[in-house]
Amino acid sequence: MRIVLEGNINRIYVQSLCMMFFHGEKFPENEKNPRGEVKLRLTENERDILCECEFTYDLKTVKKDSYASLKEGEARERTIKRAVGKAVYEAGRELTKKDIPWGILTGIRPSKVAGELLKREGYQRALEILKDEYLLSEQKAKLCLKVAKNECEIIDAYDNQTCSMYVSIPFCPTRCTYCSFISYATKKLFNLIPEYIKKLVLEIKSKVQAINNLGLRLISVYVGGGTPTTLNEEQLEMVLSAINSSVNKNDLVEFTVECGRPDTITEGKLKILKKYGVNRVSVNPQTLNDEVLIEIGRKHTVNDFFDAYKIVTQEKIGAVNTDLIAGLNKDTIDSFKSTIDQIIDLCPDNVTVHSFSVKKSAQILRDDSEIYNKNDDIAKLSVDYAYNELIKNGYEPYYMYRQKNTICDLENVGYARKGSFGIYNVLMMSDNHTVFGIGAGATTKLVKKTGEKTQIKRIFSPKYPYEYLQDNRNFSEEIINYFK
Repeated sequence: MRIVLEGNINRIYVQSLCMMFFHGEKFPENEKNPRGEVKLRLTENERDILCECEFTYDLKTVKKDSYASLKEGEARERTIKRAVGKAVYEAGRELTKKDIPWGILTGIRPSKVAGELLKREGYQRALEILKDEYLLSEQKAKLCLKVAKNECEIIDAYDNQTCSMYVSIPFCPTRCTYCSFISYATKKLFNLIPEYIKKLVLEIKSKVQAINNLGLRLISVYVGGGTPTTLNEEQLEMVLSAINSSVNKNDLVEFTVECGRPDTITEGKLKILKKYGVNRVSVNPQTLNDEVLIEIGRKHTVNDFFDAYKIVTQEKIGAVNTDLIAGLNKDTIDSFKSTIDQIIDLCPDNVTVHSFSVKKSAQILRDDSEIYNKNDDIAKLSVDYAYNELIKNGYEPYYMYRQKNTICDLENVGYARKGSFGIYNVLMMSDNHTVFGIGAGATTKLVKKTGEKTQIKRIFSPKYPYEYLQDNRNFSEEIINYFK
């Protein structure tokens, strides 16, 4: 698709809007004969913005204009986005006959806009603005505000002298067909694990020392992947022991291990988690439909999940999360409803409902290029059912994010019972919290505040385990120099 812009318009934002209507669309420069084209012209004065849009696809053209006026307390960039967004949305909707539940609110964190509105306008007015000016459906507007309220409470509870740490274990027993994470499931790469763990332990100790030197308080640790419990008991103990012996336990509020795959969870590994103070774990079935599990390349059964969940609850480690995915291939609305109902019967502390997102490096896209356009109605109905049933049963949505090329442009939401919210998931997405990434594929996000000014710097660890093992850079020194 070709995009032609005239005026101060954010090209990435326009691309995001177009992808809501045309999943998987690409935007190569200088495309000569594009199937689709969007032409936008922006006219602005001190207070008012006019955006004129001409949207063409398969020789059909729709033209729409949109006005927006600068509001008190609103950044000009946000006003321009509203004008551009409405013009593209209205044209795209007429062209495709699709209603997008999130309207013109794009980006990873829709609740960020909702939080700003909530603080400035109050609940009722914020709800009206999200529906009337950002074009959200009523359900998504209410969801957004519920999430924003809970996110703000968590973010406001911790000042910028606190930080978190993410430890990457990028190995899995098998690779799911929808996966694009930096995770590895071959014997050759498993042979790297012993050396990887040795270097990881050294980096954990080095990073915690840097945290202490900076006078920061480490309040949450998240061990993710991949699947951390792919490690054997000895390897898992080495990692958790290094964390446990390095951190100040009086400051540590949350210590999470994403066990993930039920087929990697054993009683012995859970005893190690408990021994070293882990107080939050994930057991992720994704679906309770064996046919769908086979389709997505999971090498465990529904019964394996129930067995693993029983072991986890018997050990009484702390808060338990289960991850589910709506819109998976071969799933039906009835089987997804059954999954939600069975999960609610188990009473986990946290349930995360993901919407199926098609990643460009995932196996499923190579096998089926039309996967973008499947299961749309099932995904919508599944997400709506999860929302209604979880809230009815005492769960609250407390964090949310969105991804590109998600079926129906839907969202990923973490639901939890009050008192069981996972703080890492919220803090690591905020612009107020420093996160130290450790291991292959991890990202360190440094947040430095000077008065009203916030600076953010990201440092990326080598992407692959073999690159990580060969890398000798001293990130701790770079981090300390940045803050000082």
